[in-house]
Amino acid sequence: MKIIELNRVSKSYGSNTAKVLSDISMEINRGERIVILGPSGCGKTTILRLIAGFIAPDSGSISIGGHLAAAGKRIFLPPEKRNIGMVFQDLALWPHLTVRGNIEFPLKSGGVPKKKRSEKIEEILELVGMKGLGGRKPGELSGGQRQRVALARALAPEPAVLLMDEPLSGLDVELNTRIRKEILRLHEKLGFTLLYVTHDREEAFSIATRIVVISKGGINRDKNPGLPETETGQQERN
Repeated sequence: MKIIELNRVSKSYGSNTAKVLSDISMEINRGERIVILGPSGCGKTTILRLIAGFIAPDSGSISIGGHLAAAGKRIFLPPEKRNIGMVFQDLALWPHLTVRGNIEFPLKSGGVPKKKRSEKIEEILELVGMKGLGGRKPGELSGGQRQRVALARALAPEPAVLLMDEPLSGLDVELNTRIRKEILRLHEKLGFTLLYVTHDREEAFSIATRIVVISKGGINRDKNPGLPETETGQQERN
């Protein structure tokens, strides 16, 4: 069942007439693990920002859950109405808040009652292996623990879609591998749709059920990362 659809989406920034994204079309089905693979500056993060609702496309349309979310420089469905969670490349944890406070923020913003928030925080802390650490601040945590907090904050509101923007790029190999396994475990348990951005082929192959190769603002139909190519130029693993 289709959950996200990009139809001929293009995007440029400011006075720059060169398009960051040009005529991108993509369909994402519920429960898939899609990895967008490509070099720095090719437009991968822009795709996530468009889907999240942080920016609007210059042309083309974006539909989420069967509803028109954005089209032709207009946003019809704001970020808070899209049922989407996001883990940023720099994690974007609030340093002055505790682990519990970071996780509570999207729940409070979403109007979840206080008692339910407390229950949900404890549940998600246990789920990501951070039980008992809710009172600590991000500066008191290891790199892997901060990754888990960012995951917990994104997953606490129970989003249908989780966007991840190169979240493991700053980790060493061992920790990178461990967190990848954690992402797959959470995906299997919670059933969200995953859209994951990376420039690392090994990372892509270990996570994806389907890989979309982006190059110079478009889907690259020529470069095959090793998976059978579909008619859309996307790479799929059986």
